[in-house]
Amino acid sequence: MKNTIKITKMQGCGNDFVIVDYAEFEKTGMEMPEFAKKICNRNFGVGADGLIIPKTDTKDTDIGWYFYNSDGSTAQMCGNGMRCFAKYVYEKGLVDKKQFSVQTLAGTIKPEVLDNGLVQVDMGIPVLEDEKIPFKGERKLQALDRTFDITPISMGNPHCVIFTDENPMDLALKYGPVIEKHPYFPEKTNTEFVKVISKNEIEMRVFERGCGITLACGTGACASQVACILNNLTESKVKVNLLGGSVFVEWQGSKENPKENIFLTGPADYSFVADYIL
Repeated sequence: MKNTIKITKMQGCGNDFVIVDYAEFEKTGMEMPEFAKKICNRNFGVGADGLIIPKTDTKDTDIGWYFYNSDGSTAQMCGNGMRCFAKYVYEKGLVDKKQFSVQTLAGTIKPEVLDNGLVQVDMGIPVLEDEKIPFKGERKLQALDRTFDITPISMGNPHCVIFTDENPMDLALKYGPVIEKHPYFPEKTNTEFVKVISKNEIEMRVFERGCGITLACGTGACASQVACILNNLTESKVKVNLLGGSVFVEWQGSKENPKENIFLTGPADYSFVADYIL
């Protein structure tokens, strides 16, 4: 019989992830990027937007993670993935408190498992400086037959936010793949198409860097809310309607005072636990 490893499948608003403990991953004998591409494949693997492996040997935080997109690339942060990760490591006993610190490539992130089953994540301070996003261009971007007004932001990973009165999914499907690799974004970008419903509610569709169209993007929801406030479109707390569900994002910052932490609150649910045949 072939070797097997224990895996857990989770999702946050339909943004789905395979979580594998490090000891189980070691049994594969594979490099992490290779394993991510294999297990995230929806035809020949489990199928997921990303792979998460807890990292328990961190020094300055309670825990850390390895995070890979479905194409094997790394991502500095993932809001939906962080909520799933937080619930997983808390309920498995890898951390012994509901609020804790996580080492990521975007710095230290602090999630909290709430009593109502939701998870709130302190996503840190959004990055608006072009060189740190990184972004090298103008606030107008040409893609195929259109010129878009854009708001570039980093939530540990680069985002290009575009406001529209059109169907945001149609735009994400057509222009997302082009903008992802636009020369304005030297490390590629996630692209959010946002329709403002009211001062307290928005609709967002996303083309994620390294994943394509996904049902949800936590960092994208945060970037969208920051862009809304910078453009005087919403209040400090909004409901963000995603393809796979809704999250709440709160930012007390402003164009004049951007150094405020942003908070993302939403669901994190188990799909299944299984033995995966190598």
